[in-house]
Amino acid sequence: MESLPALFSDLALILVTAGITTVIFKWLKQPVVLGYIIAGFLIGPNFEWFPVINDHTSVETWSEIGMVFMLFGIGLEFSFKKLKKVGGTVGITALTELVTMCLVGFFLGKALGWSQMDSIFLGAMLSISSTTIIAKAFDDMKLHREKFSGNVIGELVVEDLEAVLLMVILSTLAVSKTFDGMQLVSSMLKLGFFLLVWFIGGIFIVPTVLRWARKFMSEETLTVFSVGLCFLMVVLANLAGFSSALGAFIMGSILAETLEAEMIHKVTTPIKNLFGAVFFVSVGMLVDPKILVDYWWQILVVTLVLLLFKPLSNVVGRLIAGLGLKQAIQGGFCFSQIGEFSFIIASLGLSYGVIDEFLYPIIVSVSIITTFLTPYAIKAAIPTYQWVSGHMSEQWLNHFENRDTGIKVKSGEKVSMASFIGRQFKHIVIYIAIVVAMLFICFWIGSFIIEYVPNVWGNAISVAITMVLVSPFLWAIGFRHTLVKTTHKLMENSRFNKTFILSIFILRFIIVWVVATSVLRHFFNEAFWQHLGVGVSYGRWINVAMALGYTILLRVVSPAMNFYKRIEDSFLDNLNKRQSSQVFAIPEILQENCHLQKMTLSPDSPYSGQLIKETDFRDNYNVSVVSVERGKQLYELPKSDFHLFPFDKITFVGHEDHLRLLLPRVELFDEQLIQEHEESEVDLYKVEVRPNSPYVGVALMDSGLAENFETMIIAIERDGQFILNPSARITFQPADLVWFVAQKEKAEILMKYNPETIQNT
Repeated sequence: MESLPALFSDLALILVTAGITTVIFKWLKQPVVLGYIIAGFLIGPNFEWFPVINDHTSVETWSEIGMVFMLFGIGLEFSFKKLKKVGGTVGITALTELVTMCLVGFFLGKALGWSQMDSIFLGAMLSISSTTIIAKAFDDMKLHREKFSGNVIGELVVEDLEAVLLMVILSTLAVSKTFDGMQLVSSMLKLGFFLLVWFIGGIFIVPTVLRWARKFMSEETLTVFSVGLCFLMVVLANLAGFSSALGAFIMGSILAETLEAEMIHKVTTPIKNLFGAVFFVSVGMLVDPKILVDYWWQILVVTLVLLLFKPLSNVVGRLIAGLGLKQAIQGGFCFSQIGEFSFIIASLGLSYGVIDEFLYPIIVSVSIITTFLTPYAIKAAIPTYQWVSGHMSEQWLNHFENRDTGIKVKSGEKVSMASFIGRQFKHIVIYIAIVVAMLFICFWIGSFIIEYVPNVWGNAISVAITMVLVSPFLWAIGFRHTLVKTTHKLMENSRFNKTFILSIFILRFIIVWVVATSVLRHFFNEAFWQHLGVGVSYGRWINVAMALGYTILLRVVSPAMNFYKRIEDSFLDNLNKRQSSQVFAIPEILQENCHLQKMTLSPDSPYSGQLIKETDFRDNYNVSVVSVERGKQLYELPKSDFHLFPFDKITFVGHEDHLRLLLPRVELFDEQLIQEHEESEVDLYKVEVRPNSPYVGVALMDSGLAENFETMIIAIERDGQFILNPSARITFQPADLVWFVAQKEKAEILMKYNPETIQNT
C-alpha cells in the first residue's frame, strides 16, 4: 500500500488534538484560542509524552495561510472608508503607543544589562500588537460589533504599517549602525504609493468584474474567485516588499465595498477557521519549557512591563485622541500582547547578526504568555473602568465621559484657505500616483511593441497608446476644478490668496507638462532621433515643445474630460455601491448620531412573529425599521401592522449605541451548534381494514380519522401496491393496510377502535 505523506498524519494530529482541547475550553467557558495554544504545546517538539508532528515546513506554510485568511476576514469587516473615519484617532493612539513602548523597551533592555542593539530591537518588538490574536479574541467573545472594536482594528492596521517602517529603520541600523532618514522617507512614499494604487485600482476593477459575473456566481464560484483575489494581492504585496498579511487585508477591504461582501464573509469563514486553527496551534508549538526555566526571570520581567505599559500607553493615547474613558480603557486593554510581527523583527535581527540568540526564545515565550492572557485582559477592562471611575473626582470623570457622548453637531462646511490647499495637495498626490502606476504598465507594454514593430513605428505607437490612456488622469491633475465659487471668494479676500491659488494652478499645469515630456523622452529617445537623422539636442527640444502643445491641447479638448468623468463616476459607484444598496444614505452631517444597521432576526428572538407595533424598538431603543428583506422581496418603510418573521433581514436606523444594545435581542443565536430535542412521541403504525369495519366504503375525507385520532394517513397498501399520500376522496376497502402517523396513545386507541364506544364519546 502506498504510504501517505507526513502532512496527512500531521493534520490529523493537529485537528483532532485542537478539536478536543477547544471543546474542553468551551466547556470551561474559556476562549477557544487558548485551547489551540495548549494543543500546539501538546503536539510540539518540547512535550515528550504525546505524539509530535513530522513535517514542520508544511505546517508552517499552513499557519501562514491561516494568518492570511485572518487578515482577509478583518478586511472584509473593516474597510478603508472606516479607517478614514477613525484615521485621526487611531493615528494618534498608535503613535503614542509606538513611541512609549520603543522607549520603555530600550530602557528595560539596558536595565537588564543587554546590549544597545538588543535593547533597540526589544523596544521595537514590544511596540507591535498581534492583529490575529485580537481578531480571534473578538470573534470568540462576540465583541467585533462593540463600539471600541472599530477603533481597535483601525489601530492594528496602522500598527502593521508602522511595523513595515520599523523594519526599514532597523535594517538600516543593523547594516550601517546609523539612521538613514532618506531611506525611511523613501519607504513611506513607497508604502503610500502602493496602498493608493492597489486600493484605487481594486475599487475600479474588482466590483466591475463582480457586477458582470454576478448572474453566474454560486457559492462555489464566489468562494474560489474571492480566495483567488486574496492570494493575488498577497503575491503583489510580497513582490512589492511588504508582508503577505498586509496584502490580504487590502483585498478584504476592497471586497468589503461590494454587494457580495457579506456572502464572501460567509463562504470564507469556514476556511478561515480551519487554517486559523493551524496558525494558533503552530504558535503553541513554540512553547519550550526549558527556555521558560533558563530565562524565567527575564521573561517574567518583560511580560510584566508589557502588561503594564502597553495597555496604559494605549489608554493614554486614546484619551489624548478625544475618546471617552470607558472606550479608552476597553480598547487599550486589548493591546496586552505581541505577536507575529515581533517574531519577524527578531528574525531580522538574528539574520543581520546584531542581536543575541537568547532574545528570540524570550520574545516568543513572552508572546505566548501574553496571548494566553489577552482574553482575560479584555474581560478585565470593564471592572477596571468601574474601579477607576469610582475613585476619580467628579470633575475629571465628567471631563472624560463627555468627550464621546451626546449629540454631535456638524455645522455647514466653510472652506478656508488651509482646507483648500489640503484638498489641492490630496488631489495632486492621488492622481500622480495613478499616472505613475499607469506609466509603469504602459512602459512595459511599449517595450514589447518596440521589440516586434520595426523602425520608429513601434516608438510612435507606444507613445500614442500611453498618451491616450493617461490623458484623462493628466487632465484631472492639470485642469479639473471643483468649488469654483468658493475659490473665487478666497481669491477676492486678499492678494496673497489670489497669488497663491494661481500659483497652484500653474503648478498643476507644469506637472502635466513634465509628465508628458518624460513620456516623450522615454520613447522618443536619442536612438529614435538619430534614426530620423535629427540631432540629440534638437530632439530634446522637440520633445519639450510637443509636450507643451499636448498640455495646451489637453486643456481645450473635451473628450479627455468626458472620459475622465465616466471613469470617476464608475469608481464612485463601485466605492459606494454597498452603501447605496440601502434604502437611503445617511448624509454626512447626521453620520455622528444616525446609523443604518442590518440585522437578521433569529427564530429565538422575542420579536420573531410579532407585529412592529408590538415591539419596543421605539420605546426602549429609540430606533425605527426602515426596510425588511425577506427572500427576494424588499419591503420598504413597513407599516406598524407588518409581521416580522424569522430570518428577516431588518434594517434599523438609530444611534450607534442604541443599535448596539438592540443587536443581541434581534440576532439571538444559540452558541450550541447542534440542538438535541426530546424524543418524539410520534411514530409510524399500520392497521388493517376488516370487512366489518365501519370505514369500509367511507372516503378518507369523511372518516374523521384526523379529527378523532389526530392521525395522518401517509400510505394505503392495496393488493400488494402502495398508494402514497392518498387523495382525500379515496375510499377504504376490506383488507386495506393503512399506514398512519400518530402519537402512541392515539394509535393504540385507533387500533382497538370499537364503533359503539366511539359513538358514545
